[in-house]
Order: sequence, then structure tokens, then C-alpha cells
Amino acid sequence: MTDTHRAGQAAPSLTPTEFRETLGRFASGVTVVTARSAGERRGMTANAFVSVSLTPPLILVSVDHRAHMLTLLGDDAVTHFGVNVLSAAQRHLSTHFAGKPGPEEGVPWFEHEGLPLIGGTVAQLVCRKERLIEAGDHTLVLGHVEYSRYTDDDPLLYFRGQYHELG
Repeated sequence: MTDTHRAGQAAPSLTPTEFRETLGRFASGVTVVTARSAGERRGMTANAFVSVSLTPPLILVSVDHRAHMLTLLGDDAVTHFGVNVLSAAQRHLSTHFAGKPGPEEGVPWFEHEGLPLIGGTVAQLVCRKERLIEAGDHTLVLGHVEYSRYTDDDPLLYFRGQYHELG
């Protein structure tokens, strides 16, 4: 275990690299956030996703200010978005929506009441956009879950900057 400061001393300034490396020790699932803009389907890989509340059912996704998805989610005309939890077999979709696109026909899109979702995922959530909250170099998007479905497939995991699978 690496300790960045000693007891009784002020903690030194944490660099972005140190912070990223530290948080990389937290294993997370991988999601793709989806929405529709002017009839076009959009998606963005996000592993900064968390359940906020069971009653009411609320989730939160963190979106970098540089992401095109933030402009879309900030649009008042966009009232809903999807969260798709990727399966262990969907690593290619994570990289596709993280800015290294592969063939679009390789994305198993389907629609739920006009919202684009991704087929074959471990879980899908349809969320009504509740609020956007500025937080440093990201914006937190709070969503009220209106619909969900899930499978018992194994999820894709992200740990120390690499993809992993259960088992």
C-alpha cells in the first residue's frame, strides 16, 4: 500500500495522474450511455456510473466537459437517456463508443419507446433526465429510472486501466 502523506502533515497536492492511478484500483463495470439527437443515435462509454437511490430509483453518470454527449444531454429537448451495462463479450462496444469507432453495423441497436439502447447487454436502464450538476471538469447527470431489464450474463469489468472478466 502506498501512502501519499504522513500523519500530522498536510497532504501534498495530488496530481491528476496520481488520482487516476489510485481510482484505477476500484473495479467498475462498463456502461454505454445512449440518447437520440435530431433523429440520430449517440453513445458514449462511461464507467463513472452509480446508483444513487432506491426510492425513487435514481442513478448518476459523470460526463467529461469535452464529451459530445454532454452537449446532447444538456439540450432541453433531450428528456431521456439510456444506460447499457456491457457484457463480457462486448469489449468492442466499449472501445467503439470511447472514440475508437468500429463498423456502425456492429452495434446491436434497438429502440425502446424511441430511445436507442444496445442489445446483448447485461442490463439496460431508461432514465428521465432530472438534473445536471457541475462538478470540476465533469458534469453529473442525474437520471430517474423509468424502465429496466437485465440478464444473468457476466459483465465487462474495468480495473487498473484494463478490461477484465469475472472468474
